[in-house]
Amino acid sequence: MFAPVYLDHNATSPLAPSVREAMLPWLGDRFGNASSRHEYGRAARKAIDEARSRVAAAVNAHPTEVIFTSGGSEANNLFIKGVAALMKPGLVALSAIEHPCVREPARQLIRSGWRCEEIAVDTAGRIDLQAFDRVLADRPRMVSVMLANNETGVIQDVATLAAATRKCGGWMHCDAVQALGKIPVDFRALGVHGMSLSAHKIQGPLGVGALIVDKRVELAPLVAGGGQERNLRSGTENVMAIVGFAAACDVVLAERDQRSARLAALREVLEQGLVAMGAQLFSADAPRLPNTSFFAIPGVDGETLVGRLDRAGFAVASGSACSSADPAPSHTLLSMGVDPDLARAAVRVSLGAGSVRQDVDGFLVALGESLASLRTMTAMAV
Repeated sequence: MFAPVYLDHNATSPLAPSVREAMLPWLGDRFGNASSRHEYGRAARKAIDEARSRVAAAVNAHPTEVIFTSGGSEANNLFIKGVAALMKPGLVALSAIEHPCVREPARQLIRSGWRCEEIAVDTAGRIDLQAFDRVLADRPRMVSVMLANNETGVIQDVATLAAATRKCGGWMHCDAVQALGKIPVDFRALGVHGMSLSAHKIQGPLGVGALIVDKRVELAPLVAGGGQERNLRSGTENVMAIVGFAAACDVVLAERDQRSARLAALREVLEQGLVAMGAQLFSADAPRLPNTSFFAIPGVDGETLVGRLDRAGFAVASGSACSSADPAPSHTLLSMGVDPDLARAAVRVSLGAGSVRQDVDGFLVALGESLASLRTMTAMAV
Protein backbone atom coordinates (compact mmCIF):
# COMPACT_ATOMS: atom_id res chain seq x y z
CA MET A 1 0.00 0.00 0.00
CA PHE A 2 1.34 3.45 -0.96
CA ALA A 3 2.82 5.36 2.01
CA PRO A 4 2.14 9.12 2.11
CA VAL A 5 5.18 11.30 1.44
CA TYR A 6 5.80 14.27 3.71
CA LEU A 7 7.32 17.28 1.91
CA ASP A 8 6.34 20.07 4.31
CA HIS A 9 9.27 20.14 6.74
CA ASN A 10 9.30 23.94 6.99
CA ALA A 11 5.90 23.68 8.69
CA THR A 12 7.09 21.09 11.20
CA SER A 13 9.40 18.10 11.21
CA PRO A 14 8.99 14.56 12.57
CA LEU A 15 10.55 13.80 15.93
CA ALA A 16 14.00 12.24 15.58
CA PRO A 17 14.34 8.80 17.25
CA SER A 18 17.19 10.01 19.49
CA VAL A 19 15.05 12.96 20.59
CA ARG A 20 12.15 10.68 21.48
CA GLU A 21 14.47 8.45 23.52
CA ALA A 22 15.82 11.43 25.44
CA MET A 23 12.30 12.62 26.27
CA LEU A 24 10.75 9.31 27.35
CA PRO A 25 12.13 9.22 30.93
CA TRP A 26 10.44 12.57 31.58
CA LEU A 27 7.11 10.98 30.73
CA GLY A 28 7.62 8.41 33.48
CA ASP A 29 9.68 8.29 36.67
CA ARG A 30 11.30 11.68 36.15
CA PHE A 31 8.47 14.07 36.83
CA GLY A 32 9.86 16.59 39.32
CA ASN A 33 9.23 20.33 39.34
CA ALA A 34 12.54 22.07 38.73
CA SER A 35 11.73 24.63 41.42
CA SER A 36 11.39 21.97 44.13
CA ARG A 37 14.30 21.51 46.56
CA HIS A 38 14.12 17.73 46.90
CA GLU A 39 15.82 15.08 44.76
CA TYR A 40 13.09 15.01 42.12
CA GLY A 41 13.30 18.77 41.66
CA ARG A 42 17.09 18.78 41.61
CA ALA A 43 17.09 16.16 38.84
CA ALA A 44 14.74 18.31 36.76
CA ARG A 45 16.85 21.42 37.38
CA LYS A 46 20.00 19.58 36.36
CA ALA A 47 18.33 18.39 33.14
CA ILE A 48 17.27 21.96 32.27
CA ASP A 49 20.73 23.35 33.01
CA GLU A 50 22.36 20.72 30.82
CA ALA A 51 19.85 21.36 28.04
CA ARG A 52 20.47 25.10 28.23
CA SER A 53 24.19 24.54 27.72
CA ARG A 54 23.60 22.30 24.71
CA VAL A 55 21.16 24.69 23.04
CA ALA A 56 23.61 27.53 23.65
CA ALA A 57 26.46 25.51 22.13
CA ALA A 58 24.41 24.86 18.98
CA VAL A 59 24.29 28.61 18.21
CA ASN A 60 27.54 29.78 19.83
CA ALA A 61 25.87 31.55 22.74
CA HIS A 62 26.43 31.48 26.51
CA PRO A 63 23.98 29.37 28.54
CA THR A 64 22.90 32.43 30.52
CA GLU A 65 21.71 34.00 27.24
CA VAL A 66 19.15 31.21 26.62
CA ILE A 67 15.56 31.83 27.73
CA PHE A 68 13.27 28.86 27.11
CA THR A 69 9.83 29.68 25.68
CA SER A 70 6.85 27.82 24.23
CA GLY A 71 8.21 28.31 20.71
CA GLY A 72 9.38 30.82 18.12
CA SER A 73 6.24 32.95 18.28
CA GLU A 74 6.60 33.56 22.01
CA ALA A 75 10.32 34.23 21.61
CA ASN A 76 9.63 36.86 18.94
CA ASN A 77 6.93 38.47 21.06
CA LEU A 78 9.12 38.44 24.16
CA PHE A 79 11.91 40.36 22.47
CA ILE A 80 9.76 42.89 20.60
CA LYS A 81 7.29 43.63 23.39
CA GLY A 82 9.81 43.09 26.17
CA VAL A 83 12.24 45.64 24.76
CA ALA A 84 9.50 48.14 23.93
CA ALA A 85 8.03 48.01 27.44
CA LEU A 86 11.23 49.42 28.96
CA MET A 87 12.02 51.96 26.25
CA LYS A 88 10.67 55.33 25.20
CA PRO A 89 8.45 54.87 22.10
CA GLY A 90 10.17 55.35 18.77
CA LEU A 91 10.51 53.52 15.47
CA VAL A 92 10.43 49.73 15.13
CA ALA A 93 11.48 48.52 11.69
CA LEU A 94 11.08 45.05 10.24
CA SER A 95 11.54 43.47 6.86
CA ALA A 96 8.48 43.31 4.64
CA ILE A 97 8.68 39.51 4.57
CA GLU A 98 8.65 38.79 8.31
CA HIS A 99 6.52 36.01 9.77
CA PRO A 100 3.18 37.14 11.28
CA CYS A 101 4.54 36.47 14.79
CA VAL A 102 6.98 39.34 14.19
CA ARG A 103 4.70 41.63 12.20
CA GLU A 104 1.77 41.49 14.59
CA PRO A 105 3.56 42.30 17.88
CA ALA A 106 5.41 45.11 16.09
CA ARG A 107 2.12 46.56 14.87
CA GLN A 108 0.62 46.27 18.34
CA LEU A 109 3.26 48.67 19.60
CA ILE A 110 1.54 51.42 17.61
CA ARG A 111 -1.09 51.54 20.37
CA SER A 112 1.67 52.54 22.79
CA GLY A 113 2.95 55.40 20.66
CA TRP A 114 5.47 53.52 18.54
CA ARG A 115 5.87 53.90 14.78
CA CYS A 116 6.17 50.73 12.68
CA GLU A 117 7.83 50.66 9.27
CA GLU A 118 8.53 47.81 6.86
CA ILE A 119 11.84 47.51 5.04
CA ALA A 120 11.34 46.72 1.35
CA VAL A 121 12.81 43.67 -0.38
CA ASP A 122 13.81 43.19 -4.00
CA THR A 123 12.15 40.88 -6.52
CA ALA A 124 14.21 37.94 -5.21
CA GLY A 125 13.16 38.55 -1.60
CA ARG A 126 16.43 40.06 -0.40
CA ILE A 127 16.54 43.17 1.76
CA ASP A 128 16.75 46.31 -0.40
CA LEU A 129 19.89 47.90 1.02
CA GLN A 130 18.94 51.41 -0.08
CA ALA A 131 15.58 51.03 1.65
CA PHE A 132 17.39 49.71 4.72
CA ASP A 133 19.69 52.74 4.77
CA ARG A 134 16.70 55.06 4.53
CA VAL A 135 15.10 53.38 7.52
CA LEU A 136 18.31 53.60 9.53
CA ALA A 137 18.44 57.33 8.82
CA ASP A 138 15.35 57.59 11.05
CA ARG A 139 17.34 55.92 13.86
CA PRO A 140 15.01 53.04 14.74
CA ARG A 141 15.10 51.81 18.31
CA MET A 142 14.54 48.24 17.20
CA VAL A 143 15.03 46.33 13.91
CA SER A 144 13.91 42.77 13.14
CA VAL A 145 15.05 40.80 10.07
CA MET A 146 14.65 37.03 9.73
CA LEU A 147 17.71 34.96 8.88
CA ALA A 148 15.86 32.71 6.41
CA ASN A 149 12.35 33.07 5.02
CA ASN A 150 9.94 30.24 5.76
CA GLU A 151 8.33 30.34 2.29
CA THR A 152 11.08 31.19 -0.21
CA GLY A 153 14.01 30.00 1.90
CA VAL A 154 15.92 33.21 1.07
CA ILE A 155 18.84 33.86 3.44
CA GLN A 156 19.52 37.45 4.52
CA ASP A 157 22.92 38.98 5.30
CA VAL A 158 21.89 39.60 8.89
CA ALA A 159 25.43 40.19 10.15
CA THR A 160 25.88 43.21 7.88
CA LEU A 161 22.42 44.56 8.74
CA ALA A 162 23.07 44.08 12.46
CA ALA A 163 26.39 45.93 12.30
CA ALA A 164 24.71 48.92 10.65
CA THR A 165 21.86 48.83 13.18
CA ARG A 166 24.27 48.85 16.11
CA LYS A 167 26.05 51.90 14.69
CA CYS A 168 22.82 53.87 14.78
CA GLY A 169 22.09 52.77 18.34
CA GLY A 170 19.27 50.29 17.70
CA TRP A 171 18.62 46.81 19.06
CA MET A 172 18.74 44.10 16.38
CA HIS A 173 16.48 41.04 16.51
CA CYS A 174 16.58 38.01 14.22
CA ASP A 175 14.01 35.26 13.75
CA ALA A 176 16.27 32.26 13.03
CA VAL A 177 13.55 29.62 13.38
CA GLN A 178 13.79 28.34 9.79
CA ALA A 179 17.56 28.64 9.55
CA LEU A 180 18.50 26.47 12.51
CA GLY A 181 19.47 22.99 11.39
CA LYS A 182 19.79 23.92 7.71
CA ILE A 183 22.65 26.44 7.73
CA PRO A 184 25.15 27.51 10.42
CA VAL A 185 23.50 29.81 12.98
CA ASP A 186 26.05 31.69 15.08
CA PHE A 187 24.70 34.20 17.59
CA ARG A 188 28.10 35.86 18.04
CA ALA A 189 28.93 36.07 14.35
CA LEU A 190 25.52 37.51 13.48
CA GLY A 191 26.01 40.28 16.03
CA VAL A 192 22.32 40.50 16.91
CA HIS A 193 20.90 41.40 20.32
CA GLY A 194 18.11 38.82 20.23
CA MET A 195 17.52 35.64 18.22
CA SER A 196 14.47 33.34 18.19
CA LEU A 197 14.57 29.54 17.81
CA SER A 198 12.05 26.70 17.75
CA ALA A 199 12.56 22.98 18.39
CA HIS A 200 9.94 21.48 16.10
CA LYS A 201 11.65 22.74 12.95
CA ILE A 202 14.75 20.64 13.77
CA GLN A 203 13.09 17.29 14.59
CA GLY A 204 12.44 18.34 18.17
CA PRO A 205 9.14 18.48 20.06
CA LEU A 206 6.34 20.94 19.45
CA GLY A 207 5.75 23.61 22.07
CA VAL A 208 9.28 24.64 23.01
CA GLY A 209 11.68 27.26 21.70
CA ALA A 210 14.15 29.81 22.96
CA LEU A 211 15.06 33.46 22.85
CA ILE A 212 18.80 34.00 22.79
CA VAL A 213 19.32 37.47 24.23
CA ASP A 214 22.38 39.64 24.77
CA LYS A 215 22.96 40.35 28.46
CA ARG A 216 22.98 44.09 27.76
CA VAL A 217 19.35 44.02 26.66
CA GLU A 218 16.71 44.72 29.30
CA LEU A 219 13.41 42.92 28.80
CA ALA A 220 10.06 43.13 30.54
CA PRO A 221 8.48 39.67 30.90
CA LEU A 222 5.30 38.77 29.06
CA VAL A 223 4.36 36.28 31.78
CA ALA A 224 4.80 37.20 35.46
CA GLY A 225 4.70 34.71 38.28
CA GLY A 226 7.25 32.45 39.89
CA GLY A 227 10.31 34.07 38.31
CA GLN A 228 11.56 31.17 36.19
CA GLU A 229 13.99 31.83 33.32
CA ARG A 230 15.72 34.74 35.08
CA ASN A 231 12.34 36.33 35.85
CA LEU A 232 11.72 36.67 32.10
CA ARG A 233 9.37 33.73 31.52
CA SER A 234 7.48 32.56 34.58
CA GLY A 235 5.79 29.19 34.69
CA THR A 236 6.80 25.65 35.60
CA GLU A 237 9.32 24.51 33.00
CA ASN A 238 8.36 21.86 30.46
CA VAL A 239 11.32 19.63 31.27
CA MET A 240 10.43 16.91 28.77
CA ALA A 241 10.24 19.38 25.87
CA ILE A 242 13.36 21.28 26.92
CA VAL A 243 15.35 18.02 27.09
CA GLY A 244 14.00 17.15 23.64
CA PHE A 245 15.06 20.55 22.29
CA ALA A 246 18.62 19.94 23.46
CA ALA A 247 18.67 16.47 21.92
CA ALA A 248 17.46 17.93 18.61
CA CYS A 249 20.26 20.50 18.74
CA ASP A 250 22.74 17.63 19.13
CA VAL A 251 21.33 16.10 15.94
CA VAL A 252 21.70 19.47 14.20
CA LEU A 253 25.38 19.76 15.06
CA ALA A 254 26.14 16.17 14.06
CA GLU A 255 24.23 15.95 10.78
CA ARG A 256 23.55 19.44 9.41
CA ASP A 257 26.28 19.85 6.81
CA GLN A 258 25.98 16.38 5.29
CA ARG A 259 22.19 16.55 5.30
CA SER A 260 22.10 20.02 3.74
CA ALA A 261 24.37 18.95 0.89
CA ARG A 262 22.17 15.92 0.20
CA LEU A 263 18.97 17.96 0.26
CA ALA A 264 20.43 20.62 -2.01
CA ALA A 265 21.14 17.91 -4.59
CA LEU A 266 17.59 16.58 -4.25
CA ARG A 267 16.18 20.07 -4.67
CA GLU A 268 18.16 20.49 -7.89
CA VAL A 269 16.47 17.38 -9.30
CA LEU A 270 13.10 18.67 -8.13
CA GLU A 271 13.52 22.10 -9.67
CA GLN A 272 14.76 20.77 -12.98
CA GLY A 273 11.54 18.75 -13.17
CA LEU A 274 9.42 21.74 -12.16
CA VAL A 275 10.93 23.99 -14.82
CA ALA A 276 10.32 21.28 -17.43
CA MET A 277 6.62 21.46 -16.50
CA GLY A 278 6.52 25.23 -16.96
CA ALA A 279 6.80 26.20 -13.30
CA GLN A 280 8.09 29.60 -12.24
CA LEU A 281 10.58 29.34 -9.38
CA PHE A 282 10.61 32.13 -6.81
CA SER A 283 13.94 33.50 -5.53
CA ALA A 284 15.90 30.96 -7.58
CA ASP A 285 18.85 33.35 -7.96
CA ALA A 286 19.10 34.32 -4.28
CA PRO A 287 20.93 32.43 -1.52
CA ARG A 288 18.36 29.96 -0.17
CA LEU A 289 17.97 27.22 2.38
CA PRO A 290 19.04 23.95 0.72
CA ASN A 291 15.72 22.20 1.35
CA THR A 292 13.20 24.78 0.16
CA SER A 293 11.55 25.30 -3.23
CA PHE A 294 8.69 27.79 -3.77
CA PHE A 295 7.12 27.73 -7.21
CA ALA A 296 3.96 28.43 -9.17
CA ILE A 297 2.31 26.93 -12.24
CA PRO A 298 0.74 29.96 -13.97
CA GLY A 299 -3.03 29.66 -14.21
CA VAL A 300 -3.31 26.88 -11.61
CA ASP A 301 -4.62 27.76 -8.15
CA GLY A 302 -2.12 26.79 -5.47
CA GLU A 303 -4.65 25.64 -2.88
CA THR A 304 -6.40 23.46 -5.45
CA LEU A 305 -3.10 21.92 -6.50
CA VAL A 306 -2.09 21.27 -2.88
CA GLY A 307 -5.39 19.46 -2.35
CA ARG A 308 -4.87 17.32 -5.44
CA LEU A 309 -1.34 16.41 -4.37
CA ASP A 310 -2.56 15.54 -0.89
CA ARG A 311 -5.05 13.09 -2.33
CA ALA A 312 -2.22 11.64 -4.40
CA GLY A 313 -0.25 11.08 -1.18
CA PHE A 314 2.12 14.07 -1.16
CA ALA A 315 1.99 16.63 1.66
CA VAL A 316 3.11 20.08 0.50
CA ALA A 317 1.98 23.63 1.30
CA SER A 318 0.72 26.72 -0.46
CA GLY A 319 2.76 28.96 1.85
CA SER A 320 3.33 29.51 5.54
CA ALA A 321 1.59 26.96 7.78
CA CYS A 322 0.69 29.73 10.23
CA SER A 323 -1.30 31.58 7.57
CA SER A 324 -2.83 28.57 5.80
CA ALA A 325 -6.35 29.58 6.89
CA ASP A 326 -5.96 32.92 5.10
CA PRO A 327 -7.01 32.70 1.42
CA ALA A 328 -5.09 35.88 0.55
CA PRO A 329 -1.95 35.54 -1.61
CA SER A 330 1.40 35.12 0.14
CA HIS A 331 2.44 38.33 1.90
CA THR A 332 6.06 37.43 1.12
CA LEU A 333 5.43 37.14 -2.62
CA LEU A 334 3.39 40.33 -2.77
CA SER A 335 6.23 42.15 -0.99
CA MET A 336 8.54 40.87 -3.74
CA GLY A 337 6.30 42.45 -6.38
CA VAL A 338 4.83 39.16 -7.62
CA ASP A 339 1.50 39.53 -9.42
CA PRO A 340 -1.36 38.51 -7.06
CA ASP A 341 -2.71 35.94 -9.53
CA LEU A 342 0.68 34.25 -9.77
CA ALA A 343 1.10 34.47 -5.98
CA ARG A 344 -2.19 32.58 -5.56
CA ALA A 345 -0.66 29.75 -7.61
CA ALA A 346 2.28 29.33 -5.23
CA VAL A 347 3.22 25.93 -3.80
CA ARG A 348 6.05 25.20 -1.35
CA VAL A 349 8.01 21.96 -1.17
CA SER A 350 10.33 21.65 1.81
CA LEU A 351 12.51 18.56 2.10
CA GLY A 352 13.71 17.00 5.34
CA ALA A 353 15.86 14.35 6.97
CA GLY A 354 13.84 11.45 5.59
CA SER A 355 13.47 12.78 2.03
CA VAL A 356 14.93 10.59 -0.72
CA ARG A 357 15.17 10.64 -4.52
CA GLN A 358 12.15 8.34 -4.80
CA ASP A 359 10.03 10.97 -3.02
CA VAL A 360 11.05 13.67 -5.46
CA ASP A 361 10.51 11.46 -8.52
CA GLY A 362 7.11 10.39 -7.22
CA PHE A 363 6.12 13.98 -6.49
CA LEU A 364 6.98 15.08 -10.02
CA VAL A 365 4.86 12.26 -11.46
CA ALA A 366 1.94 13.15 -9.18
CA LEU A 367 2.28 16.84 -10.05
CA GLY A 368 2.23 16.10 -13.77
CA GLU A 369 -0.88 13.93 -13.40
CA SER A 370 -2.61 16.55 -11.25
CA LEU A 371 -1.89 19.29 -13.76
CA ALA A 372 -3.15 17.16 -16.64
CA SER A 373 -6.38 16.41 -14.76
CA LEU A 374 -6.96 20.05 -13.83
CA ARG A 375 -6.35 21.22 -17.38
CA THR A 376 -8.72 18.58 -18.74
CA MET A 377 -11.41 19.76 -16.35
CA THR A 378 -10.82 23.39 -17.36
CA ALA A 379 -11.06 22.54 -21.06
CA MET A 380 -14.30 20.63 -20.54
CA ALA A 381 -15.80 23.57 -18.63
CA VAL A 382 -15.11 26.02 -21.44
